Amino acid sequence: MADRPHTHAHDHAHAPVDFGRAFAIGIALNVGFVLVEVIFGFLANSMSLLADAGHNLSDVIGLVLAWAAAMMAKRAASPRFTYGLKKAPILAALGNALLLLIAVGAIGAEAVRRFWHPSVTEGGTVTIVAAAGILVNGATALLFARGSRRDINVRGAYFHMAADALVSIAVVIAGLAIMATGLDWIDPAMSLAVAVVILWGGIGLLKESVWMSLAGVPSGIDAGEVETALAQIEGVDGVHDLHIWPLSTTETALTAHVVTAQADYPDALLESARSMLHERFRIEHCTIQVERHHSPHHNDCC
Repeated sequence: MADRPHTHAHDHAHAPVDFGRAFAIGIALNVGFVLVEVIFGFLANSMSLLADAGHNLSDVIGLVLAWAAAMMAKRAASPRFTYGLKKAPILAALGNALLLLIAVGAIGAEAVRRFWHPSVTEGGTVTIVAAAGILVNGATALLFARGSRRDINVRGAYFHMAADALVSIAVVIAGLAIMATGLDWIDPAMSLAVAVVILWGGIGLLKESVWMSLAGVPSGIDAGEVETALAQIEGVDGVHDLHIWPLSTTETALTAHVVTAQADYPDALLESARSMLHERFRIEHCTIQVERHHSPHHNDCC
């Protein structure tokens, strides 16, 4: 018997939470703090403050990209973009990762230059400004804590702000150490430590965003487990041509061929599959083709 037409089972209940207000507040706070860090960084001749300002500026740009992408993802589907612009946040995460790597290069190069050409740093100013950074970055991180588990775009903003708070703590330590010892090399050394922290987070974000851009199976979902779960549904005799990919930063799509003797009346089977995929794997968009037999020309199997 020939393959039956594709049958769709969709669940659109998993809508992303609107974090527009959180993005606006976070951007405003961090823009103001970047200006403060730049001004006092030059006044105190502190490379660590300027390095942290560069990091915070890249985070501001990242927040703007993430916010813009979140707005784009809400656009309705069109004949040209049949899924809408749901992948925009993934591209924003990729752009954010690249910005972080550029910031690492600039900070590292200047820190190395300061090692060979040291200059006097005002440790007291560094300490006070960086302490303010702990409050600003910590408060911004809390704005995104609620949605960090469900949306990689929001999670990226949360981790960046939390990391910034930790970096500010490190800068405070550098300022206190300079005040206690008078050793100016501590400032560029802490700058390099800041660069390492940014590099670590940037590489992780780059890997995940590239993975999602290439339609890799989202983290937290095992394709083998999904195939086994589908095969265990009553009435299913086999599963093949299984594909799973991120539709957006919050939604996952799936297509599969299911072999069953119930091909003439598949409604109950499809509803069981839809419910199971949503409840166990949070897969919201599934397209399942029902067949009586596994056609021999299907070679692209999971």
